[in-house]
Amino acid sequence: MGKFKRILLAAAVLTPITLASALADVVKIGVLAPLTGATASDGEEFVRGVELAAKEVNANGGVAGHTFEVVTADVIDHSAANVSSAVERLLSTDGVEVILTGYASLSMFEVEMMAEENMPYIPSGPSPQFAAIVSQDPDAYSCCWSFTADFKGYETDVTPTIEALSAAGHFALKDKTVAIISSDNPYSKTISEGMKTAFKDAGWTITTDELVPFGPVSDWRPILAKVRESQPEVIINTDYIPSNAALFTNQFQENPINALVFLQYAPLVPEFVELTGEKSNGILYNAIGATLDVDAHPRGQQVADIYEAEYGVSAGAYGTGLYEQAMIYFDALAKVGDPKDHTAIGKAIGAMKRPVTSGHLEFDPQTHVAKQGNDHIPVTFFQLQDGKGVMISPEKYKSGDFVTPSWMN
Repeated sequence: MGKFKRILLAAAVLTPITLASALADVVKIGVLAPLTGATASDGEEFVRGVELAAKEVNANGGVAGHTFEVVTADVIDHSAANVSSAVERLLSTDGVEVILTGYASLSMFEVEMMAEENMPYIPSGPSPQFAAIVSQDPDAYSCCWSFTADFKGYETDVTPTIEALSAAGHFALKDKTVAIISSDNPYSKTISEGMKTAFKDAGWTITTDELVPFGPVSDWRPILAKVRESQPEVIINTDYIPSNAALFTNQFQENPINALVFLQYAPLVPEFVELTGEKSNGILYNAIGATLDVDAHPRGQQVADIYEAEYGVSAGAYGTGLYEQAMIYFDALAKVGDPKDHTAIGKAIGAMKRPVTSGHLEFDPQTHVAKQGNDHIPVTFFQLQDGKGVMISPEKYKSGDFVTPSWMN
């Protein structure tokens, strides 16, 4: 069993999906989630997505003679200590046969713990960190597969997208200047460093380069003062915490300058729009793994509608994404039959090729990361318009056109 002995811990939170499940052969699905702390709104979506999938499958009689319950463990602030404690709690809970998450740690170190226990694990955390671990010995990590696709597009695609919008006449780029702000964590920092390289290679000048400590930010005004003084044509902030990004937006709007504003991930979370209201209209952002809810990809709208009907609110990327991760596990279990055969379950997950809400899923056998690209999981760009995200690219999936923000001349 490895160093983590399976004992029933009272600290694990069991969520029964149906009364009938208590009488059947029950498989427990572990969910690592920030149930408290700055990213708790994401954590709520993690759990809802898995619970929704389990409820649906249980109502249809289960899979291979099994029904399902959800077990949650709080990673709180994503620190190594809290993630380790949460992982150990799930690994030590009798009946947990798979673990899912949107993101637990940002370095993905917990993949090592899952591999040691041969626990099937599907995260949507930072794929570069996941790939760096798994690619050293892919066969040793047959349990673990990243639902999030390769992040390279986050680093490379912002520059040409902005240049294309300018070429289309939405705004002028006279000097090609950009201010880049990041949070000191593996996700935000990796993306911002890649962006810097892409902008420099394209002949841009970085006028402001700021790194803030990871965690809640109480005031962006000192950094915004530097940005305003340098007068860039584009402002980028890769801090993904919705409350931080919302505060940045609100304080930028206190004295806006003629610059396009791009934020990483945070506008996808409903909390961001709730905190900014009309002030965020015009903000540009992108996603790898966003729900494609257009006619060209009916799967996205189908799952989004199921989620909204259940909870009365629209899903962010993690609500639909964790629903799909659970369904991937159910498909693998249907092929294998025995939930305790973790090796076979892991291999069945890795062999999966199917439509998901974010595109078409297929895993790279060398990194165990979902393949990225317009024929797989695309990089999608959005702009907030009237409080809603409008997908403006790629052309195949777009739901609207870019509108020049009101604060830009």
